[in-house]
Amino acid sequence: MATNRYVHGYSARESERLADQAQTLTDLLHHDTRYPAGSRVLEAGCGIGAQTVILAKNSPQAQITSIDISPDSLKKAEENVRNQGCTNVTFRQADIFSLPFGRASFDHIFVCFVLEHLAEPERALAHLRPLLKDGGTITVIEGDHGSAYFHPDNDDARRAIECLVELQRRGGGNALIGRQLYPLMTAAGFCDVSVSPRMVYVDSSRPALVKGFTELTFTAMVEGVGKEAVEAGLMTKEAWDQGIAALYRTAGDDGVFCYTFFKATGRKHGEP
Repeated sequence: MATNRYVHGYSARESERLADQAQTLTDLLHHDTRYPAGSRVLEAGCGIGAQTVILAKNSPQAQITSIDISPDSLKKAEENVRNQGCTNVTFRQADIFSLPFGRASFDHIFVCFVLEHLAEPERALAHLRPLLKDGGTITVIEGDHGSAYFHPDNDDARRAIECLVELQRRGGGNALIGRQLYPLMTAAGFCDVSVSPRMVYVDSSRPALVKGFTELTFTAMVEGVGKEAVEAGLMTKEAWDQGIAALYRTAGDDGVFCYTFFKATGRKHGEP
């Protein structure tokens, strides 16, 4: 997708983190993401295909077109989809602000963890709207790092999260965008906009989430920008290390971690 800078980078570890995140959050985010047989679906910003696999399996008779601006990400996405045996996905390299599709080409559009990396998310949504048929729908999913809270609480841990938010802001993105989906989508011209908060609640009675979300998804994401945060003078190396250790501490037997994603749907004006 058209981004200023993907703050998490494109390392093999980041690819693993994205896959862990998608697998861990499948039920929470996608139990109601299904498209009818024969419908044409555009996935705008597929990355390495972590979400693409879920879309393809949930809607095996829909025809999905997945785009991304990065050829390396597209190559990985194609490999992931092929390895999962999915045959209903076509990949194309494209920029969200210059898409090679005509008006009313799609019945549905899916955008997940993309807007947070764009300097002009409202404009991106406005560019997508003409591609929908009248009455067609869009689904947008984003996180909001300001929604994270945990036990035991720790000042350095909260500062480390704030560093990630600040680095993303400096790169032209917005790590707090989840709370803004309703006004963004209505301003972009969609109607019937509805936003559903999806909270991840983790304690030691949910070991799969402790490992899959607290450790491998969220803390790994924050930990990944440590070098940049310290070099930017946002935290000292000692304070950073203490903050990351405190985030991992929330995965202990007495730890608790909460985070909220926001899933929004809207419709292009036309007959429902």
